[in-house]
Amino acid sequence: MLRNFQIALFSITIVLASNIGHAADNALHVGASKVDITPTPDDLPALYRGVNDRVFARAIVIESSGTRAALVTLDIGGIPTSLWQSVSSRAEAELGIASEHLLLTATHTHSVPRQQGDPYADLVIQVIREAMTDLQPARMAWGTGESYININRTMINPDTGLWDEGPNYDGPSDKTVAVVNFESLDGHPIAVYYNYAVHGVISGQLDEVSGDIPGASSRYIEESLGDDVVAVWSLGAAGDQNPIFFQQTYDLREIRINDYISRGEDISNTMLPGGMGLDRDNPEVTELMNQQRQMLDTMGQMLGEEVLHVMRAGLERPLTSALISGRQQSVTCPGRRRTDSGREGYPGTYVPGDEVNLLLSVLRIGDVYLGGVNAEIFNLIAQRLKQESVHKHTMMVTLTNGTANSGYVPHDGAFGYNTFEVLSSRLQPGCAENAIVNGLLDLMAQVD
Repeated sequence: MLRNFQIALFSITIVLASNIGHAADNALHVGASKVDITPTPDDLPALYRGVNDRVFARAIVIESSGTRAALVTLDIGGIPTSLWQSVSSRAEAELGIASEHLLLTATHTHSVPRQQGDPYADLVIQVIREAMTDLQPARMAWGTGESYININRTMINPDTGLWDEGPNYDGPSDKTVAVVNFESLDGHPIAVYYNYAVHGVISGQLDEVSGDIPGASSRYIEESLGDDVVAVWSLGAAGDQNPIFFQQTYDLREIRINDYISRGEDISNTMLPGGMGLDRDNPEVTELMNQQRQMLDTMGQMLGEEVLHVMRAGLERPLTSALISGRQQSVTCPGRRRTDSGREGYPGTYVPGDEVNLLLSVLRIGDVYLGGVNAEIFNLIAQRLKQESVHKHTMMVTLTNGTANSGYVPHDGAFGYNTFEVLSSRLQPGCAENAIVNGLLDLMAQVD
């Protein structure tokens, strides 16, 4: 009788242990890390004059039911497709993270030089690996706020009657700040993943390395929450969205145009890089550049404060387990090649060009659906995606998982705009908006 009782007790213990292990497998685990990726002085091109603020790779790793996902953002202008291919294959082979469960995103700061070769792959793998070593039981929650630091930048110039870049207060512009908060079970913040649509172009005239608004806002959030917290920016549909206060850049452009005109060269309808041609000894130039540095910190703080506000008071019911699922697909649209020049204001002329391939990615983490596109997308396309999605917690993450051969991706109605984004787009009208929205919605249905 005693032996039978011991056998039964042993069997019960095995069942309980199995159930505990299964429960632990279902539990959400989260880790985060950041790695400094600031170029060394020797890596800076001749045009660059130093470092205004340091730049980083930031990563959040999520694990549930034995499946891992990684959300990684780099303070660089774009993700080369070769970098995405290298990182995704290595993450799968070395870290057990499937490529469908990885979103590798650029902040799109215009103040980090494009470096030769592929200097970032090892650093991205490093930051993911470090985040994995920090995995701990966690919960996640979604929330949204609003920030008014962006504005539509496609407008008719009231003086010339031509299309131009400038603040269009009546143009489409999504002010939503989407926030996914990750914290320990005792409420200590681990990381935050946030999404907003604005170009990181405030510091573009300084010719100094900078994370621009994305770097400033992440830095402010991290300083507010503690050094062990990682704030990961993701870029919304900012193809036609500028910072709302951008006048210093327009003024500096005008100074530069007049300087070139005085030497017999008209650059008014071209786009030279950075601050090329600006006289740094000119007191007006110095003042405008100092104001840009102030504006950078101001808008970073404003956006950071809204993220913190959502984390304090705007989060929904947290989840302690989350299904992780992802899908990817390429969509193809007819392409075009421009045969004339000119930045904006006048219609372009085109001939048929190479087909354009866009990579779409959907990553589901619990009730959050992240739709990735490897291009710069006009804002109305993301607004349409969110309106048509059956999932409340939907966001679009652009410049993710490589770089398409499209240039900008305007919404269908924008192809009549003679702006630099539309004129430079390699897409023929009438395909990309539907292909992106419908493609992402189809992928979302597959991960349900």
